[in-house]
Amino acid sequence: MHHKAKGNTFEFARMLRKESTEAEDRLWQKVRGQRLGVKFRRQHPIDKYIVDFYCFEKKLIIEVDGGIHLDPEVKRNDEQRQTLIESLGYRFLRFTNNEVMNNIVEVLDKIRKVIQES
Repeated sequence: MHHKAKGNTFEFARMLRKESTEAEDRLWQKVRGQRLGVKFRRQHPIDKYIVDFYCFEKKLIIEVDGGIHLDPEVKRNDEQRQTLIESLGYRFLRFTNNEVMNNIVEVLDKIRKVIQES
């Protein structure tokens, strides 16, 4: 579901898929192809936003954040964005690039746990 996403949002999502970060690529290799028992999409439009990973079946969004997300203004924008998307019925998991790159087993365990709970 795209919740009113506009055409230019889809174009931007396509560009982001081509320019993903190393951490996003690493996580994508672990969750793609129903490797966790559910299908994920990457760089998926929802409303005016694009989320890193999205599972339609579980209404689950996974975000992988780099250091820029520690900036107070960026953090505030992330919180507003998350609140809006959660108001549409989605759940969020948020990981840092460092977590994905250095603790992928733990990241995957957390994702599996949320998938099983829903």
